[in-house]
Amino acid sequence: MLKNVHRRPAISAWLLLLPLIAAVGATAAWPLGRTFVMSFTDATLGNPVTSFVGLRNYFYYEDGQAYGLFADPEWWLAVRNTVVFAAVSVSLETIFGLLLALFLNIEMPGRNIVRAIVLIPWAIPTVASSKAWAWTLNEQFGVINDMLLRLGVISSSVAWTASSSTSLLTVIMVDVWKTTPFMTILLLAGLQSVPRECYEASRIDGVPPLRNFFFVTLPLLVPTLSVAVMFRTIDALGVFDVIYILTSNNPATISMTGYARRMLVDFQDLGGGSAASVTLLVITGTIIIGQLMLRRYRTERGE
Repeated sequence: MLKNVHRRPAISAWLLLLPLIAAVGATAAWPLGRTFVMSFTDATLGNPVTSFVGLRNYFYYEDGQAYGLFADPEWWLAVRNTVVFAAVSVSLETIFGLLLALFLNIEMPGRNIVRAIVLIPWAIPTVASSKAWAWTLNEQFGVINDMLLRLGVISSSVAWTASSSTSLLTVIMVDVWKTTPFMTILLLAGLQSVPRECYEASRIDGVPPLRNFFFVTLPLLVPTLSVAVMFRTIDALGVFDVIYILTSNNPATISMTGYARRMLVDFQDLGGGSAASVTLLVITGTIIIGQLMLRRYRTERGE
């Protein structure tokens, strides 16, 4: 009897989600299925007649030489760039977003205005903000180089988005500027859902503010924090626009989606591009499933 009572909220939740699941499935099933099938063919943009080639788009040996996606050093460079981009950008956005959320959670005059101002970078379309940053970071006309030259920080202009030593760091910086407000809003919502009684109890017990944050606020914020990190991880692993606008096809910053785009559009290789897209989906899915399993394990342990 009690078991059935506990099941009712879960059943109701699934029933409410069913229309959304059906809509997403109807719109995503065909392109995903088509991409998966194409990854096993020699399809090209100029050749509508295709034939089955098995795993050749992924990996195969011929005359003692390895070919295919997994034998391409540029693919593994794209994987490395994407993983580094996702790890660094999501980490920085989480830290800065949490600090901003804590600040915006303080009672102060004009708090709503400050919250609106913080949202501006996230509200600007990525294409527009990335193009603005491209001009700002321009080697010849950029404001950043001009300021640093005047301050004596650098002796000559730096090609921030063209140099292999600075391009990936520059892209990460722009993405952090753009997406930190997203993390801030999610974490601020989590902070405002923390019961005030917890703070009152710790204040009565004389708990110092820093200890209060680590032992009261942060544990209660973990569910919101894990969801925010998961969403940002999915988005960061599929990054394309900000990298392509700032650095185009620079090998030092090419992402997995950029590699797939180059195979599909520049080389007109639908089979190879589809293989890269399917692999990206598998990598992203594996990372997200790992995060969900870790979250479930921590929940079961009561952490």
